Amino acid sequence: MTNNSTRRRFLKTAGVAGVAALAGCGGGDGGDGGDGETTEGDGEMTEGEMTEGEMTEGEMTEGETETRLSWHAGGTGGTYFPLSNEFKTVVEDNTDFTLNVQSTGASVENVGNLASGDADFALIQNDIASFAKNGEGIDAFQDNAIENLRGVATLYPETITVVTLADTGITQLSDLEGATINTGDLGSGTQVNALQILESVGVSDYNEQNASFSQAADQLRNGDIDAAFVVGGWPVGAIEDLANTNDLVIVPISGDNRAAAKEDASWFADDTIPADTYTGVDEAVETIAVQAMIATNAEQPEGTVESVTGAIFDNVDDLSIKTDFISADSAQDGMSIELHPGAAAYFDA
Repeated sequence: MTNNSTRRRFLKTAGVAGVAALAGCGGGDGGDGGDGETTEGDGEMTEGEMTEGEMTEGEMTEGETETRLSWHAGGTGGTYFPLSNEFKTVVEDNTDFTLNVQSTGASVENVGNLASGDADFALIQNDIASFAKNGEGIDAFQDNAIENLRGVATLYPETITVVTLADTGITQLSDLEGATINTGDLGSGTQVNALQILESVGVSDYNEQNASFSQAADQLRNGDIDAAFVVGGWPVGAIEDLANTNDLVIVPISGDNRAAAKEDASWFADDTIPADTYTGVDEAVETIAVQAMIATNAEQPEGTVESVTGAIFDNVDDLSIKTDFISADSAQDGMSIELHPGAAAYFDA
């Protein structure tokens, strides 16, 4: 367990080296995220797979394009991971590319993976993308812009969900004063958003814990924490599971609290979790959201990005997650960074 001042000291010393370090860490978050477990297809070497520097028959020659692409998602308890696996299916069914989907700590970690070239594509939040590209906003990127970060498409709202259980007595954000709060995995977009909101609404005395959505759900069940922040498109699997076994309360971000958060962070937008999204939560809950997006790096060939983008947006009907939001028509709404030329070629065609 860390307190909030310790967390701030961590980000203060992060910089680009910190971003690179985050790229190598496990964890999860949401929207972003989940439990950060590594799953099949996570980049571990399998039998017959060549190691760095090995020569194999048919090895790629100059001018050829690598067909195996690394796609970094989030933890398995959020939305990024299952959605990324649906992208994997449509890309592999409609192109010559193979996607290696990895479970990660999501947005901030994924930016580091893209910057280093460990990831070819990744899902991140639009606010984190803007911070990283412009070298501002949070200490991890302050004056350390990630120059090679490029946008591909925006996807869907990532709802800020503040979850607690009925027996905690927490019903509004001010009740979080003095509480133990899971703000998401260390360095994740969820953590960034949680700390922004707590500061905006004046909650300063709290104990911070950092763990994935799935772990946070277990912590709530066990009484180890009082509340958790989750960032992801509803319904989030970890929250659904928790609601099926416990009396759940979703704390609203509304009224003056919503106004304060939006005034301090212009990338937040109004959002509402519909009634009955989660078992036992039978009234709509007002909150705020950021936007999920696909990002890549400047080093990706234009043809590769155009092909992958086309495979996804030409086959949205083959997806089952967030299909009310994902479309070519809305894929540049909320785009916060420079578009990759390959994505531009697809959307401008």
